[in-house]
Amino acid sequence: MSTPPRSRPLASPLPLPLDGVTVVAVEQAVSAPFATRQLADLGARVIKVERPDGGDFARGYDTAARGLASHFVWCNRGKESLAVDLKDPRGLELVHRLVDRADVFVQNLAQGAAARLGLDAATLCAARPRLVAVDVSGYGAGGPYAHKRAYDMLVQCEAGLVSVTGTPERPVKAGIPAADIAAGMYAFSGVLAALLRRASTGLGGPVEVSMLEALAEWMGHPLHHGTHGGEAPARTGVAHAVIAPYDAYATADGGQVLLSVQNDREWRRLAEQVLGRPELGEDPAYATNRARVANRERTDAVVGAALAVLGTAEALGRLEAAGIACARLNTVADVAAHPQLAARDRWREVGSPVGPLRALLPPITLPGGPEPVMGAVPELGEHTDALLRELGVDERERAALRREGVVA
Repeated sequence: MSTPPRSRPLASPLPLPLDGVTVVAVEQAVSAPFATRQLADLGARVIKVERPDGGDFARGYDTAARGLASHFVWCNRGKESLAVDLKDPRGLELVHRLVDRADVFVQNLAQGAAARLGLDAATLCAARPRLVAVDVSGYGAGGPYAHKRAYDMLVQCEAGLVSVTGTPERPVKAGIPAADIAAGMYAFSGVLAALLRRASTGLGGPVEVSMLEALAEWMGHPLHHGTHGGEAPARTGVAHAVIAPYDAYATADGGQVLLSVQNDREWRRLAEQVLGRPELGEDPAYATNRARVANRERTDAVVGAALAVLGTAEALGRLEAAGIACARLNTVADVAAHPQLAARDRWREVGSPVGPLRALLPPITLPGGPEPVMGAVPELGEHTDALLRELGVDERERAALRREGVVA
């Protein structure tokens, strides 16, 4: 069984924003689960509907989180797991009864699957005017791509993100599921907007979010640059396509420091105070950003040579003293030990079937109110019996449903 998260006192009598809101989610993988986890963190009760035979397939992605899947741990804390077979009419009827009691419904089944079950947003909202119902899909309900498989990497490619990420020699996908995250965050904000509208009108209504459209919105800078400027930004690794110097540079102790010079005044300070070559501040080959971009290799060579003889800490210290924007190129382990996250007390523990797991507080901070819930990661079907009891299913019927594989 899951263990409870660490208890922390409330800072004020204010409730969490979504206290009293009930969410039913027929969800899998990342996009919809990430959206509903945000709702759970803000106080909503989230009932996660899973298949009895293995549940959300993200449970099986890996075993990196002490035997649990890292994606699942990340996206599913604070939820109640109901394991039910939606292909069985009895199981489907149970879920519809839960939706009757809910404020929000979210699904990201394969295109057309929810409609066949009567669980698409339009059908649900037509019968339940106060319900907010969200359809999360890969490419949207219509158009030639509606039924195309939409895994994160594929949508990153279709949305053009891969074309602007990587090096001049090779494009690469983002190292995080950017399309899933984008869709999840728009689904989350769409629910909040619809709940706000319901508060003033009494009506909920359908919400539609597609991974392609969400990630295409995030492509705003390259789209505008390419559409209105004539060509898309070049792939430049961690460098910037139109600013120099703006890159990661090796230091003497094996680290890497990224710096960004935003204007010519900063370049002059960098040349004088860090590079030790004040004459470069006025040299026509370097004095303007346009010149530095045109002479990028020479510019990077000058900066790289100056930083290569300094340790990482010393390089960062000199850059900070000169007022130059800079950062350490951290590993995942470095982020887990980041001094800023520690200083701001951003780490908590959440319960799970394998015991407490370390997790970051969600980035939405509401000073003066209670902390986010950050409830436990559920076992598959952990809450099935309790939820069936809420629906008035007696012990004998529960046993029959379990015996016949309708629930688990």
